Amino acid sequence: MREKILKSFKDSMSVKQQFVDEYIETIIEVSRLIADTLNNGSKLLLFGNGGSACDASHIAAEFINRFQRERPAFPAIALNTDVAVLTSIANDYDYTSIFERQLKALAQDGDVVIAISTSGTSPNVIKAVETAVKKGLKVIALTGAKGDKLASMSDYVFAVPSNDTPRVQETHITLGHVLCQMVEEILFESHR
Repeated sequence: MREKILKSFKDSMSVKQQFVDEYIETIIEVSRLIADTLNNGSKLLLFGNGGSACDASHIAAEFINRFQRERPAFPAIALNTDVAVLTSIANDYDYTSIFERQLKALAQDGDVVIAISTSGTSPNVIKAVETAVKKGLKVIALTGAKGDKLASMSDYVFAVPSNDTPRVQETHITLGHVLCQMVEEILFESHR
């Protein structure tokens, strides 16, 4: 048991190291994009399924509340949180429309979409990204090593170099925390 536990932690650290080595410049660029988006009065729209839905909600909460410093609330909406909206859309249309329909209602010029799918093939995520692209929104994709479909549609891609869902999700939430931290520093560094 001890060896399995150690292996899980070592694998997680290894994947994260490979990830940051490959994507550090993109992390910087996306941090600036999000900071500019929020500074201009636009919002973040996040979504995913299962564990990725939890990550979308978690990241949105960090932006709305605060991460590491006292500051104004930032507008961020996790589209996977309203049970009435999700079930009414799934019932009246179909499950693949649950995020797309909300984007049609809520997205405005200047908003940024963060689409999270470890596989990169979730039909409801893909359909929503297609809508975001048609609306001219910037799309940030968080996916895994096989997430080519989602990646090909997105402006910024973070493809975790792993096919192991837990390792992908661990890296996604670390990335979410780092983005929150960097955005706070970009916007409020001079206020220390």
